[in-house]
Order: sequence, then C-alpha cells, then structure tokens
Amino acid sequence: MTDFSKYFLMINEDDPVATEKVVIEYTLLKTQGTEKGKIDWDKASMKAKIPAEHGNLNHVCRVTDDKGHSIYIKQAGLETRISKDMKASLDRNRQESEILQLEEKMAPGMVPHIYFFDTVMCASGMEDCSDFEVMRDAMLEHKIFPRFADDISTFMVRTLLLSSDVVMDHKEKKELTRRFITPDLDDITEKLVLMEPYLGAERNNVYPPNQAFVEKELYGDQALHLEVAKLKFNFMTNAQALLHGDLHTGSVFVKENETKIFDCEFGTFAPMGYDIGNVVANIIFAYDNGLSTDDKPFCDWCLKTIRDTVDLFIEKFKKLFDEMATEPMAKVPGFKEYYLASILRDTAGYAGTELHRRTVGMANVVDVTSIKDEKKRLLAERINIFTGKDYILHQDQFCTGSDFVKAVERAKTAAEKTI
Repeated sequence: MTDFSKYFLMINEDDPVATEKVVIEYTLLKTQGTEKGKIDWDKASMKAKIPAEHGNLNHVCRVTDDKGHSIYIKQAGLETRISKDMKASLDRNRQESEILQLEEKMAPGMVPHIYFFDTVMCASGMEDCSDFEVMRDAMLEHKIFPRFADDISTFMVRTLLLSSDVVMDHKEKKELTRRFITPDLDDITEKLVLMEPYLGAERNNVYPPNQAFVEKELYGDQALHLEVAKLKFNFMTNAQALLHGDLHTGSVFVKENETKIFDCEFGTFAPMGYDIGNVVANIIFAYDNGLSTDDKPFCDWCLKTIRDTVDLFIEKFKKLFDEMATEPMAKVPGFKEYYLASILRDTAGYAGTELHRRTVGMANVVDVTSIKDEKKRLLAERINIFTGKDYILHQDQFCTGSDFVKAVERAKTAAEKTI
C-alpha cells in the first residue's frame, strides 16, 4: 500500500511500469470516495499510460479500463518538464484546478471537468479529452475548424469579463487575486515573453540564418524596447481579469462541433488583452505553416479566423457588458467604449510579444520550426517579427479584426523583400 500522505513524484517517464502501478492505486483511492468524483472502475482491466507528448510544465498519465472509463491524472513536479533550471511552485496544480472549476461555471462545457484535486500530492483528476484533437497538431495538418472563432470568442468574453471588476464583486475579486498569485509562473512570463526576446538572452533560440535580422529588428530597436517595457509593467501591475495565461493552440482541444480549453497553469489576474493577443498570434503561426506549403485555402481561413475572433469578441463583449455590469461607475456613458479600446490596445501589444517570443525566445513554436526549407522558414519568422513590431509600436491602430489581418498582409509584403 503506497503512502500518499506525503508528496512524491508518482509519474515518472523513465519508469512507466512503476508509474502504472502507483497511478492506478492513487486513482482508485481518489475516485471512489465522493459522488462527484466517483468512478466505478473495472479494477482488473485498468491501465495507466503516459502520453507520448504532453506539456512543458507538468506530468500526465491517462488511466482507462475496459468498461470505457477514463481520466487524466496530472501532477506538478519540483521542476518544469521543459527545463530543470526552471522551478515552479507545486501549488500550481491546485491553482489550475480551481481556475478550471471557475471557468466551467463562467463558460459551461468549454473546459475539461475536474473530478478532484489533491493539495498533498499536488495532483488532479481531469476529464479525458483524448477523443478531441489538440488544435496545434490538427492545424499542422492544415485542418480547418469553422466554429473556432465563435467558440474561442465566447470563452474569452465570458471568462475575462465575468472575472473583472466590471462584473465581479470587488472583495471577491481581490480575494481571488490573492489566491491566484503565482510569483514563479508570473516570473517565467515576465522574463521569457516580456524581456528576453528583446535583450538577446543566452537561452533564446534564434534560427542561425536569421541571427543578424533578429539583432537588428528586435535586439537593436530601442523604440520597440520602450513599448515592451510598458507592456511588461502593465502585465505586472494591472490585475484586470482572471486569465488563462497561456492561451495558445496547444492549449485547445477541438472537434468539428466542440472546443475545450485546458492547461491554464499560468492563470493569473492580468490584462485581458494578454489572452486575446495570444490567440491572435498563434493563428498567425498556423498561417506561417500554411504559407510554407502554399496552402491558400488554409491561409485564408487563418486570416478569416483572426478577423472573426476579434470582431466577435468585440460584439459579444459589448452585449455581455450591458447585461452583466454591476459596478455603477462602469455604467457611466462612454466608459464601456474606453474600457474596450484599452483591451484592444493590449491585445495588439501582447499579440506582438507572443509572436516574438515564440519565434526567437526559449520556447519556439513547432508551426515554424517544422518548416524545412530555409527561405520559407525565414519568411515565416520575418512575417512574425514584422507583424509583432507593427502590433507593439502602433497599438492604438488596431480596433477591428481587419486591422489585425492587414498587419499580417503588410508584414508578408515587407518580409518577402528581405529574402
């Protein structure tokens, strides 16, 4: 009988046999106690397998039986999976579980259900969404999801606006802000996203043929650095709403008629535009990949998705604001327009920083790194760099979905001239 009263790392990629035994024992212990988390397992046929690929932070194991039951066990380790040098609080699993439970209330059906979370083992039991595809993987095959813009805009409007001071009781929001403070994870964002891509950090991953271009356009542009500095301090000090915090296509499960958002370990209270900008940037990465194979229908869909995501966010935000605002001063004529304009400015700025950090920072994005042809990869990276700079340096100019798309088209024209 394993002792689960003290923390240890039970999911070990180097020892799948031992992992299977202990994870099954743990799963039975945790899912037979309460009705909410109860699963009637067929013990004899239970299996626990570590997926071939999972995230950069936590350890994951899928538990199944022959009766069709399944669950994901997710555990935080003392080190992040991406780097042993990057430490993160073990409490992040509790935080992610609580955020998913909040998001399930605000945007029902749009996140995996949490069966339980355990503050001792720093682990949780999460709905198995393996019948979905990870959106990034699907888009690498240039699959199209026509309802994604509608779904993701609904998710963002509901989770962001409903957790803001416009709607949420101020005391409740301040208590949640305190509860979801994660200095270790925030520090990763503040350095990897909002500083290192501009200062030539040693752990940046710059594509060697693009080194001189990166040094000129990112490391050497002082006007750009000033705007990024403002974005960094905005992120650190503006606890506007409860973010997912890492809302990219690798954190989205998709089917033809359904979307679920997962992996909110970086959830924190910060500017809404950070989440929205991340979505915009990651669709641009998919567009880059489509360009590399001259897949015009896919590229056109990517640009349409960017436009529709922003425009639908604006439309739904205004409607929900009118329906749900509780703060008296938020109802003053003109405030809604002022507030939304600030969100769109932030969206442009943080879309830019995401474009840059995934192109030259520590954690590159496979949409671009998988492009084998040197000229096509250079084109993709320079589109990202030029688009990101446009977004960051001209934040006030991005007020509609078309504005965001036109920047990509301008960047493509400019990048082609440099190859």
